[in-house]
Amino acid sequence: METLKYKVITSIAQYKKYCNTLEALVFSDAKDKNTKDEIALLTLLIEKWDADHLSTTDLDPIQLLQSFMDEQGMKAKDLVALLNVSKGYVSDILHYKKGLSKDVIRKLAAHFKVSQEAFNRPYALVVPVHVMKTSSKKREVAV
Repeated sequence: METLKYKVITSIAQYKKYCNTLEALVFSDAKDKNTKDEIALLTLLIEKWDADHLSTTDLDPIQLLQSFMDEQGMKAKDLVALLNVSKGYVSDILHYKKGLSKDVIRKLAAHFKVSQEAFNRPYALVVPVHVMKTSSKKREVAV
């Protein structure tokens, strides 16, 4: 009896392996019927794993981003390079001061291999409190 090339995903290692295989197939030049069937099967297996194991709906987009960063051992400086944005912008994103732009959402979804919808959901931003300082001392002017 012939062994199956792909099986139901049961581990993170297998999940990552299938994701890498799928990515290689999608960007390969071979587009025959067998390759298309293999892409469809891998997509189905990966989507099933995602639905069962990734509870992205419980997390807001920034929490999701932080969990992906933790999983991959990424730091804010790594996001700066990945997204090609400033350190300040990444800091503002991670501290809920600025929202995710469409371009950033596209790059994050592609890098972490999730749908854009995972990052393109509403979440609350921190509204800065502006404190106006007034001087209680009177200035003396020499004449």
